[in-house]
Amino acid sequence: MKIDLADSLYIVTSGRIAILKAFLDRKESMVAIMETGDLFGELGLFDGQGRSATARAIERSEVAAISYTPIRSAIEHRPVLLWSLLELLANRLRQTDDALTDAMFLDVTGRTAKRLLELAANLDEFIIPLTQEELAGLIGASRERVNKTLAAFVRAGY
Repeated sequence: MKIDLADSLYIVTSGRIAILKAFLDRKESMVAIMETGDLFGELGLFDGQGRSATARAIERSEVAAISYTPIRSAIEHRPVLLWSLLELLANRLRQTDDALTDAMFLDVTGRTAKRLLELAANLDEFIIPLTQEELAGLIGASRERVNKTLAAFVRAGY
């Protein structure tokens, strides 16, 4: 598997971007959704390694690319700028920790319900802007299992 060079980070200026991880069988699974204002591609800024995931627009989107070089220069001159990046990394680590906890302690039904509530973001009604395959990736389950869970929610009147 080819690892792309990481030399820029990206800010979503409009739309939504899926962050995907590929597995040994080359199957991709969505692990995060970046929305307007979100930043991604920051890991290479710190460790110099290649990209850890693939980004793909899931709707009409625009991103701004910022080369690591001026960011590193700005941090060298104003180390206080690191705090914003550390906060971002801490939030991502917390989300990863929460996802791991969910995977350990919630079944597919619980993880599906939790993710749908997060996607709804306190709306009374919403349309799931994802395919079942994408939702399954976010939940950490098969598309078939998520399909059965969604059907059970509909039968139960949710």
